[in-house]
Parts: sequence; C-alpha cells; structure tokens
Amino acid sequence: MKIILDAGHGYSTPGKRGPDGMREYEFNRAVASLAKEMLGKYQNTEVFLAHSDERDVPLAERTSLANTQNADCYVSIHANAYGTGEWNSAGGIETYVYPSKPREALALAQKIQRNLISSTGLRDRGVKTADFHVLRETKMTAVLVECGFMTNKEEASLLRTPIYRKRCAQAIAKAIAEQYGLRKHDRIKQYKVQVAFSEKQLAEKLAGNLQKDGYNATIIE
Repeated sequence: MKIILDAGHGYSTPGKRGPDGMREYEFNRAVASLAKEMLGKYQNTEVFLAHSDERDVPLAERTSLANTQNADCYVSIHANAYGTGEWNSAGGIETYVYPSKPREALALAQKIQRNLISSTGLRDRGVKTADFHVLRETKMTAVLVECGFMTNKEEASLLRTPIYRKRCAQAIAKAIAEQYGLRKHDRIKQYKVQVAFSEKQLAEKLAGNLQKDGYNATIIE
C-alpha cells in the first residue's frame, strides 16, 4: 500500500498566509508529517511526501512523483481562505474530489470529512468537486482536504495549535486505514528477568555482559 501525502504549496508561495501572518504551509506540513508517522504504524504501508521544506515543488512534479511510484492513494492537505485576506466569518472543513467523482475517491473523501468533523467539531461544508491539478492528473485515488480557514480568526488560532494539527492528522490517517482495511503492527511483547545476587560484583558482571549483548540491564539494591 503506497500513500502519497502532499502538504500543499510551500513556505514562499505568494498569498498563502493568514491575516495574522501564519503561512499555510506551516500547518500543511505539520499535519502531513504527523499523518505519515501515524500511517507508518500500519502493516504493509509505504508513505511518501510530495512536498519539500526547501522549495515549492511544482504541481506537475508532485503528481508525476505519485504516478511514478504507482501509489494507491494521494491526499493533498490544505488550510482554506476566503476573501481578500482580511478576517471574515467563512469557516468549516471541506474535502474535494475530481468532478467525475471516482467511486473510491468519493468514498475516501467522505470518510476523511466525517472523521475531521467528528474530531474537530467545526462546521461541515461537505464533500465537493473541483478541477484541481492534483485531482485531475493523478492516476490513483486522490482527494484534497481543507482543514479550516486561515481567514477566520477562531479557526486560525486552532490551525496554529499542535493539538488541532494532531487531530487533523489522526482523522486523515484513520480514514485512510478505514478505506483500505489497514491493520496496525502487532505490539512487541517484552519480558523481564530478575536475578538476585549476594555480591554486588557478580550483579555488575552479569549486567555488563547483558549490556554488551544489547539488552537493558539495571542493578537495584
């Protein structure tokens, strides 16, 4: 299972910032990084990032990467904006698919939208269609999600917080896992062995040998 996560735009993309100066990419990349970490806990998954912290990767390059990787899923992560860049009341979350509404893309978008609304409590603006490049030029299931408005003062404050970013990442990762029936890796079981010695020197010797073999060994008096 190959998943492409795309933090929309870049640090220097003109106009992609809120009235308070927050750059959209700051939010996008944080959510993408968290979602990548979360999805890495599932079996048989590979997660790739289509963006870069060093430059604003062109859209054609992003979709070409996804197509070359023969990815199964592409999720573009964004923060929304409305108007001429001043504070306003537009708010909520919406998720986009290509106008032809591919069945699997629509199903994934609906799951992402549902999980985001449940996790954040923001207004549900629904699943919509758009002729965005990343939806049109990708050969795999592709969706684009807008996680709140930078031009809404209350939502802009949320977009800045680690807890909100984590909630968005969890919602996206959970929706992808639901869509594709992903299963998490089994937890590694650990066992402890306690050995008692009457002489500290013997305890230190055993602990040293265990540490050389890569085990954690602690001496408790």
